[in-house]
Amino acid sequence: MNNNKTIKIKKSTEKGFDLETCFLKSDSDHQDGYIKDADYYFDSYSHFSIHEEMLKDKIRTKAYQNAILKNKQLFQNKIVLDVGAGTGILSIFAAQAGAKHVYAVENANIAIHARKIISDNGLSEQITIVKGKIEEIELPVEKVDIIISEWMGYFLLYESMLDCVLYARDKYLAADGHMFPDKAILYLATIEDDEYRKSKIDFWDNVYGVNMSCIKQWALREPLVDCCNPEQINSNSCPIFEIDLKTVKVDDLDFSHQYILKVQKDDYVHALVGWFDVQFSSCHVPVRLTTSPYAESTHWKQTVFYIEEPLAVKSNDVISGSIAVKKNTQNPRHLDIKISYHLENLYGKNEQVILYRLS
Repeated sequence: MNNNKTIKIKKSTEKGFDLETCFLKSDSDHQDGYIKDADYYFDSYSHFSIHEEMLKDKIRTKAYQNAILKNKQLFQNKIVLDVGAGTGILSIFAAQAGAKHVYAVENANIAIHARKIISDNGLSEQITIVKGKIEEIELPVEKVDIIISEWMGYFLLYESMLDCVLYARDKYLAADGHMFPDKAILYLATIEDDEYRKSKIDFWDNVYGVNMSCIKQWALREPLVDCCNPEQINSNSCPIFEIDLKTVKVDDLDFSHQYILKVQKDDYVHALVGWFDVQFSSCHVPVRLTTSPYAESTHWKQTVFYIEEPLAVKSNDVISGSIAVKKNTQNPRHLDIKISYHLENLYGKNEQVILYRLS
């Protein structure tokens, strides 16, 4: 992501992609059996395994470490707020960078262990663990100089933790304060993925001699989170959503935008694939964290949206459409996603509209 480059993302004007109506009840109920109680979210972050996975993600953790420790002048003698602190690793980085005090807010029970980690590392005077939801606790300070948070979910917005970060920003961040990270952008591209599609979707046609093909339409609507082979990407990438964390509002996080992708070789398209970048740009030493399939993999991997019928494409063909993303009404930590596909080439005209749920 280049700070000096203007990214042009257009709102969708396609019929059926108005955010107020594009996820009607009859549509959004297509996976009622998958709805989980929203309280599972904090419970899941009470387990050590999820923190182990995140800490072992060196791309993720080193990006935050570099962004903080290579910009010590921003942190020295400053008040820092860590939203969703987990084990407290980012708070510790901030303390090592010279922060006057860090308030580490965490609602999950891992906060109990974070407090011990802070103590064992001799930082109890510099870091305060605050157990609770950011919306329900009160900090002993009116304003903070920096907010740090690792809020990103699959496909950037899954789990809606960014809402909490924006609440903290509006309530606590000083007018000249910094957000770490401060930028994010979401991309789409096309991919040839015949082998995996057959194992995930066509598998249901014959399961030990039993016809289970009625499940295919539901399996198709579950995005796959996995690492993609960059050699299978067969189009350019298109930015579909950009966030400036200093100015974005919660209502802006639901969006309906256009995309245009240009195919780069004769091939088949079986899916769209999404990934994101975040950037720490409002500092002397900028740091970029990418989940691109062209870079070393992270625990976020990529998100794959299979289409109903594979598309035969030639180099320079254009696939266009709209993508709408909105929090699920029953569980706002889940995402309802609607994507249209339009292609007209020498093989004919193909149009599809598919509803997905990332849950």
